[in-house]
Amino acid sequence: MSDGQRTWVVYLAGEIHSDWRERIASGVAAAALPARLTGPVTDHAASDDCGVAILGPEDDRFWHDRKGAGVNAVRTRTLLAAADVVVVRFGEKYKQWNAAFDAGQAAALGKPLITLHPPEHDHALKEVDGAALAVAREPEQVVAILAYAITGEL
Repeated sequence: MSDGQRTWVVYLAGEIHSDWRERIASGVAAAALPARLTGPVTDHAASDDCGVAILGPEDDRFWHDRKGAGVNAVRTRTLLAAADVVVVRFGEKYKQWNAAFDAGQAAALGKPLITLHPPEHDHALKEVDGAALAVAREPEQVVAILAYAITGEL
């Protein structure tokens, strides 16, 4: 039974190249869960170039990326700290160092952490999964975990 009074804030971190966020959003909406989904900027170009677009150009790619990382961290740190639950998705194609960093921050903040990744990442993510309260394979499993946590019903 839901407490009927609170809206859960769920931060969705990780890869941006598949529809996992949309699948979770659809599932949360279909289940009418009192949850607000937040996350990083998922527009890859905006995320990469926000620092130089706002703070000025850099000739050295290191400083270009450093400015972007700092500007993005204003959002990421704020929303991670405000989250009730953090979901971190590790996709198949790219190495998501930022996702691992977000998972570490969530663990350090004591946030309930759910990881979402295919079985072939189990070994590489054993420490991250060790900090997680659940390891899901599909976005629909994340929705089911959220529904159970929020309502207390299967």
